[in-house]
Amino acid sequence: MPVNKFLNNIRSAENPISVDRKMINTIAVLFLGIALGTFSKYLDFRQGELPGVLMAIDGALDVHNFLGRFAIWVLIAMCISVYSNSAIRAGVNVFVFFVGMVASYYLYSNYIAGFFPKSYAMIWFGFTVVSPFLAFVCWYAKGKSKPAFILSIFILAVLFNMTFIYGCWYFEARSALELAVFLIGFLVLRRGTLRHSVLMGIISIALAFLLDMVIPFHFG
Repeated sequence: MPVNKFLNNIRSAENPISVDRKMINTIAVLFLGIALGTFSKYLDFRQGELPGVLMAIDGALDVHNFLGRFAIWVLIAMCISVYSNSAIRAGVNVFVFFVGMVASYYLYSNYIAGFFPKSYAMIWFGFTVVSPFLAFVCWYAKGKSKPAFILSIFILAVLFNMTFIYGCWYFEARSALELAVFLIGFLVLRRGTLRHSVLMGIISIALAFLLDMVIPFHFG
């Protein structure tokens, strides 16, 4: 695809909105991050008091451990990215979301739960720092060009490896919630036709298996 045509496709995907609307959206994303970070740490701190439906008991939903893994947060960040009105806004919104989520989680951990897991926190701080750059790139996945299609395949492959565990003789989703994460991710990234959507899914799964050979750690 010629460079000019590719750039025109990118520009046409942008959806200009007012400054007030941008501020409202960013503030909403910030409060979403704060709410989810606080809720996640609350489940972690109060897990002994949770009803069975929120824990992995007799096949019930394991919400506590689910929120402690990467897949759901990657899905939320992806949704924020692709539904932002521009690549720059995607970077801003995702960064603000993770600042709110990570800050509220570890403030709760330090001042209410009474401990601060420094090594684990550094992983999330690092992820927060790089998140706007990842979101900037991820925004282009909603385009209709071939590069956008390829980007969607790569994103879905990474999400696949976060939601499934597999080897030579086994294959399963980490949980019913992680299976839902992958399906939602597929729907968000779906292409304009069923044929292209199915092709995206098949290629992304094949790529996921290849990535697993190179990077066997699934960030679960």
